[in-house]
Amino acid sequence: MADIRTVWFTEAGFAGWQEDTHDLVKGDDIETAVLISLFSDRLATEDDVTDDGDRRGWWGDNGDDVLLGSRLWLLNRSPLSRAVARKAEVYAEEALTWLVSDGVLSSVSASGRIVWPDRLYLTILLFRPDGSTQEYQFKWLWGENNAVSATYAQ
Repeated sequence: MADIRTVWFTEAGFAGWQEDTHDLVKGDDIETAVLISLFSDRLATEDDVTDDGDRRGWWGDNGDDVLLGSRLWLLNRSPLSRAVARKAEVYAEEALTWLVSDGVLSSVSASGRIVWPDRLYLTILLFRPDGSTQEYQFKWLWGENNAVSATYAQ
């Protein structure tokens, strides 16, 4: 089923809807779900450290049952390290788990790889119930002490 095409605008560092000749382009539901799940700010846990105590999150979250987005935003202030790459994997898988729970996917895998000195590549592999797979790769350019931009390829 097609929805409104949601795309990652690399230069701007955010996702949005794609237009073509005064209309919205139709897209892929899974791609939209991945982008929204990864790049919406999920509510930080009580144990997560935030700079100003703002745990963010979506106003429609209902406690611990439904939480939209990911905690990837927590990594923005961290120096690039293997521990940060591992957290990115955990946060990405956590954000996409609902697709498995809802039966849309059979499983999800995230793999982080550091390309020194200043890049983190996060590969997301989606396994569908029919046995097919879909891969997405996100590349973050790390600034002095934080992630400053991300690019996306399918």
